[in-house]
Amino acid sequence: MTDPIRIANCSGFFGDRLSAAREMVEGGPIDVLTGDWLAELTMLILQRTRAKRPGGGYAHTFVTQMEQVMGACVERGIKVVSNAGGLDPDGCADAVAEVAAKLGLAPKIAYVSGDDLVPRMSELIAGDQLRHFETGEPIRDASTFLTANAYFGCWGIVRALNEGADIVITGRTTDAAIVCGPAAWHHGWQRNDWNALAGAVAAGHVIECGTQATGGNYSFFNEVPGMERVGFPWAEVAADGSTVFGKHEGSGGEVSIGTITSQLLYEIGGPEYFGPDVTTRFDTLELESVGPDRVRLSGAQGEPPPETLKVCINRPGGFRNEMSICLTGLEIEAKAKLIEDAFWVACPYRPEDFAFLKTRLIRTDEPDPETNEQAVAILKISVKDPDEKKVGRAFSNAVTELGLSTIPGFFGVGGGPRGGRPFGVYEPARIPAARVPQQVVLLGGERIEVSSVIPSEAVTITPAKGPDTAAPTGPTRRVPLGTVFGARSGDKGGNANLGVFARNDRAWAWLDAFLSVEKLQELLPETAVLAVDRHRLPGIRSLNFVVHGLLEEGVAASTRQDAQAKSLGEWLRARVVEMPEALLE
Repeated sequence: MTDPIRIANCSGFFGDRLSAAREMVEGGPIDVLTGDWLAELTMLILQRTRAKRPGGGYAHTFVTQMEQVMGACVERGIKVVSNAGGLDPDGCADAVAEVAAKLGLAPKIAYVSGDDLVPRMSELIAGDQLRHFETGEPIRDASTFLTANAYFGCWGIVRALNEGADIVITGRTTDAAIVCGPAAWHHGWQRNDWNALAGAVAAGHVIECGTQATGGNYSFFNEVPGMERVGFPWAEVAADGSTVFGKHEGSGGEVSIGTITSQLLYEIGGPEYFGPDVTTRFDTLELESVGPDRVRLSGAQGEPPPETLKVCINRPGGFRNEMSICLTGLEIEAKAKLIEDAFWVACPYRPEDFAFLKTRLIRTDEPDPETNEQAVAILKISVKDPDEKKVGRAFSNAVTELGLSTIPGFFGVGGGPRGGRPFGVYEPARIPAARVPQQVVLLGGERIEVSSVIPSEAVTITPAKGPDTAAPTGPTRRVPLGTVFGARSGDKGGNANLGVFARNDRAWAWLDAFLSVEKLQELLPETAVLAVDRHRLPGIRSLNFVVHGLLEEGVAASTRQDAQAKSLGEWLRARVVEMPEALLE
């Protein structure tokens, strides 16, 4: 048995707090510093950067952080593992090496590549190696890819650490791999240590979004101290994969069963959390408080992963534009109708001429408004089309010219007339793992190939039973659902997930009986026309819903006001329902 390894996070997204690396290195003892910079949208952003600066498609903020903490990491033997390499992990490694030379340091730097499939697209498509992640249909067109990256797991990272690397930079790995890799290296796990790997993946999923595990984006934020400056989390992973989560003493926020449950529900699907190293069964997880700002996750069970790796593809989607017209005071619906009718008289194109058109009346106005802002509703017209001309000035000028000729109080928000903007479309795919080996490169040394293939075997899973408590009955009261229950939501490509959790056994029993798919669609009418999946996670007193197609063709293409569905859970919590008074005591 080896001692637990303490893995600290310093970034949850591209643009997170720049001082976090220093805070985690200087704030308390850690063994490994990790950071997650990548998402589907980030890959598209990095592609635009690389187009302007070849070799520069990586997170430059990571290099800045390394300049701040590299000396302390080398002195204390703290390993660094990050996916900040994005589309150019070799360029990122070179930039970090330049920083090291400037500081007079000589850490051993490695990078993991091979995930970028764009150079191989013609070959892979000709060999029928790429298929759509959900439909299974072959990917055919090789001419329109902006990015295409396979999601690697942890074994390239493990090999780099085994070769003595102090800093490991990857391209597109899964978010959890940058935690699972150091844990597997430290404990000497094998590729079929399913339960231990599953525990580390769950730990990685919790801390990969940084402060979302310590009070950030938490439904019950008003119960959390120090929310003005929430500290980043660490995960202390034991040899069996069980994990204690915590944060440095004196930092803001909290680590509680509630904050950890909330993050476990973030951007997941069913109980099977598929990954390239292991399929982690979230229906086996259990949590317990083991001290102030300390929560233990245990019980994780895993089974072999799929024989394929997920691939994130971004394609050019065409061009988009939108205009928002403010409607003020009385007769809001009549004003909206006049604007819409007048727009189609002014516009040189018909509704059917656009590939995509959506008109929304957003009722933000209030009766008897005390301020000008409270009197305003918004009519939003959004268009998308492959033809930039259609969605450009012809569209926006047609809205602008209505300013003096239609409704009283006309004004717009979001800027004046503008041309169409290009956007990307996210497409998930699968590729056989055998076709995408990982390339581990030690700067100044050799290139090592690491197989992405994981052995398969029969595994028996025993889900956690969860509480065995009856739901309360008796008198009810109409209150917002969020009075008692928390939620966390996010994007899954073009789909959205919405997790809802209870904080005691009786509340869980009532939630499980009450919140069906039909009830969810009643409470959130926007989802009523969409397919919705419901998944039970009794061990953590939670339900997870997957709403298919809510975000259209993905975050970069979505025309929703909240394109990433971050607020979907808080919308649900605001809905008023009949709830037993016993739950409110």
